[in-house]
Amino acid sequence: MRADARRNYARLLAAARAAFAEHSTDAPLEDVARRAGVGIGTLYRHFPNRHALMSAVFEDAVCDLLARSRALLDDPRPCQALVIWLRAIVTHAGEYRGLSRALMSASHDDSSALSRCSTPMRSAGQALLVRAQQAGAVREDVSIGDLMQLTNAIALAAEETPDDPGLADRLLTLTLRGLTTAPC
Repeated sequence: MRADARRNYARLLAAARAAFAEHSTDAPLEDVARRAGVGIGTLYRHFPNRHALMSAVFEDAVCDLLARSRALLDDPRPCQALVIWLRAIVTHAGEYRGLSRALMSASHDDSSALSRCSTPMRSAGQALLVRAQQAGAVREDVSIGDLMQLTNAIALAAEETPDDPGLADRLLTLTLRGLTTAPC
């Protein structure tokens, strides 16, 4: 990438982060381009669609979540490790309005640019889930797809109820009680 293209790319990502945080992931892409000081054509040259832009914006957070999952693989309490990671996902998904909804829709679309984020997350979660299942702490019929959808649904419910900051944790706790064979 040329130097000016790299600058435009970085400005677009910064503008998208700000617009998504302020207005949700449904913020008009024209607004993102305007904030970045570029035309909409420049935005589309770098990001062919909204999901591609969202994927780039959330890439750093996904890298952090993936690193955390790798560290948790050494935790001597496999069920607790899975719970810690699921809480981190709910927190991440709740950082931007609309992210949970987008992730839920992208989970069934391997061609979506957001699958660049969801595919490694599913693999990381699968490793934690298998450990918890092998330890006998999580039911065998629980799948990582179920857990990813549940965490996104919990984040979405919390997003829709901003006056109840404890909702996400309560919902996750209730969900986990149904998944585990014993308390984590």
